[in-house]
Amino acid sequence: MRSIGEMARDSGLSVSALRFYDGAGVLVPAWVDPVTGYRWYGPEQLEEARLLARLRRAGMPLADIRLVLAGWSSQDTDLVRKLLQAHLRRLELGLSDARSEFSTLRALLECREKSMTMLRTATVRLAVSAPELAAALDAVRFAASSDPELPMLGGVLFDIEGEALHVVATDRYRMAVGHAATTGHDRPRVQVIVPSPLADAMRALLSDDASVQLVVEGDRVALETGDRQVAGQCLDHDFPDYRRLLRLPAGHRALIDVEAFREAVETGPVRASEVREQDGVSFDLSVLKVTADGVVTVCEDVEDDPDHVAVNREFLLHAIAAGARDQLVLEFGAATAPLAIRRTDTEDTFSILMPVRLEN
Repeated sequence: MRSIGEMARDSGLSVSALRFYDGAGVLVPAWVDPVTGYRWYGPEQLEEARLLARLRRAGMPLADIRLVLAGWSSQDTDLVRKLLQAHLRRLELGLSDARSEFSTLRALLECREKSMTMLRTATVRLAVSAPELAAALDAVRFAASSDPELPMLGGVLFDIEGEALHVVATDRYRMAVGHAATTGHDRPRVQVIVPSPLADAMRALLSDDASVQLVVEGDRVALETGDRQVAGQCLDHDFPDYRRLLRLPAGHRALIDVEAFREAVETGPVRASEVREQDGVSFDLSVLKVTADGVVTVCEDVEDDPDHVAVNREFLLHAIAAGARDQLVLEFGAATAPLAIRRTDTEDTFSILMPVRLEN
C-alpha cells in the first residue's frame, strides 16, 4: 500500500490532485483510515494514476478519462483506442483553428505597425534626483526579461510625462513600477526602452545626492552627472501598455513585516513538493493566504480555498527584497488575480506577480 504522499511522488500527480480525483470518483483509494481520513492506495492503482497523469497532461476531459480508466481496467482496448483517437482529433482541430486565428492576428499586427511611425525624433532634457532614480531602478530591475524571443521586454521602460518619470520592467510573469520626480519637461509624453546593460550602467553612475540630467535624443538616451556620462541606443521596439495591466480587482490588503515574512517564505512549505516549468526553468511555488484579521501565512496545502494564491517563490523573494522597506503591503485579489507588493510610503512604486494556476 502507498500513502497519498508516496502515490503523488511515484505517479506524477500532486497530493491535491489525488484528493480531487478521489472526490470526483475517478481514482478512489483502496482504503481510507476511518479515524484519520488518510488515504492509502493499492499496488495496482499506480499504473492507473500514471495513466491518469498522462491523460490530464494531454488535456483530455475528465468525463473521457473516466471511460478510459474503466476500459483500461476491464481490458476493453477497443474503447480506449477510440477515446484516444477522438481526443486526438479534437486537439488537431483546435490546433488548426488556433493557427487560423493567429494568421489573422499577424495580418492585423502588420497593418497596425505600418500605420505607426517608428521614428523617434523628440529631444528631451530633464533633471531628476539621483537618489530617486536609483531607488526606482532598484525597485524594477529584477523584473526585466532576458528572453531573446521578447526583445521589447529586455530593458527598462522610461516613461516621461509631465513632471513624473515612471520606470517599468516586466517579463510577463512579474512587473515592477518605480517613480522619480523630474523638472524641465513640459512636452507630450515620451517613452524609451533602455536596454538592461545600459540601465545597470546608469544605476552605477547614481552614487551621490546630486541632481542628474536625463537626455533623450531620437533613438539615444544619456544620463549625465557632472563631467560623467553614460549613453547608448534605445531598444527599437514598443513596450506594452503597462497601465492596462495595473487595473487589479479589489481584494484584501495585509501589512507584513518583511524580515519575518521573508523567513516564512524561505523556510515554509513548497506546494506539494512540486516543481513547475516556466520558460524551461524549474521553480517552486509558495501558497499564500491572508486571514480576515490581515495575517499572511504560507500554506501547507490547498483545499479549494478561494483566498489561496500560489506564486513563484523566487520571484516573491525578489519582489520583497526590491521593496527595500521594513514593512510592505501585500494586496490579494482572487486566486487568479495578480498579487501586488506595495510600499507603505507611496502608491507609485510597487511590484505585481502573476499567480500560478493550481491543478486539481
